[in-house]
Amino acid sequence: MTTSHTLQAAALTLGYRDRTVIDDLDLTVPPGRVTAIVGANACGKSTLLRSMSRLLAPRGGQVLLDGKEVHRTPAKELARTLGLLPQSPIAPEGITVADLVGRGRHPHQRVLSRWSREDDRAVAAALEATGTADLADRPVDELSGGQRQRVWIAMVLAQQTDLLLLDEPTTFLDVSHQVEVLDLLTDLNRARGTTVVMVLHDLNLAARYADHLVAIAGGRVHAAGTPVEVLSEDVVRATFGLDSRIITDPLSGRPLMLPVGRHHMDVPAV
Repeated sequence: MTTSHTLQAAALTLGYRDRTVIDDLDLTVPPGRVTAIVGANACGKSTLLRSMSRLLAPRGGQVLLDGKEVHRTPAKELARTLGLLPQSPIAPEGITVADLVGRGRHPHQRVLSRWSREDDRAVAAALEATGTADLADRPVDELSGGQRQRVWIAMVLAQQTDLLLLDEPTTFLDVSHQVEVLDLLTDLNRARGTTVVMVLHDLNLAARYADHLVAIAGGRVHAAGTPVEVLSEDVVRATFGLDSRIITDPLSGRPLMLPVGRHHMDVPAV
């Protein structure tokens, strides 16, 4: 089992040049749970994740890991506890799958230390878990988008951190592989207690897989809680500007959002 860690954003303000994206945001990530962050495009979901992983310094407020500011924590030290899969990672030209996944072991390497059997086991387990073991010797730039995404996830898994931050981990994946990846992250959470925080566009997948749902609107947390508490018609309208109907997912018992469009309005009762 992993060690529980507290990850918090306190009065966090983030932006780029003269544009403020996140404004005075407070957020506490439940340790040992799966959290999904949802919201409209450009609402600040990815920006928030970048700051929580130390990649973007705040204009105001702070991000705290176990009470310590992440932006004052050495990068390698932080990387032994917290792993990040950004939205559009770039692999070095010509690197093989095995070598890329092996880079996830970098935070565990000491000065002058050699590659160990533990490193081998971590890489092999990550490749197996993501179904990419048969791709180990292939160059990453020869892979399809879906294969490449699974390899990046394998690299983050090989890092073996107690917290995982993933920005759109289902990008480029077809429906079956989206479900496989989310099942994999759920398995990791349940088996090891890994805290998972992921940005997802698909509200229904977020509601099905997350223990904790965070809806971002206007640069702040509009609603946070269990999917049952958060996913309502009012929240969907406030965060996405979309009319919807919420029913119960017959498989998970969680809320299921049905969008209302101009061509699919409510059918009058007979």
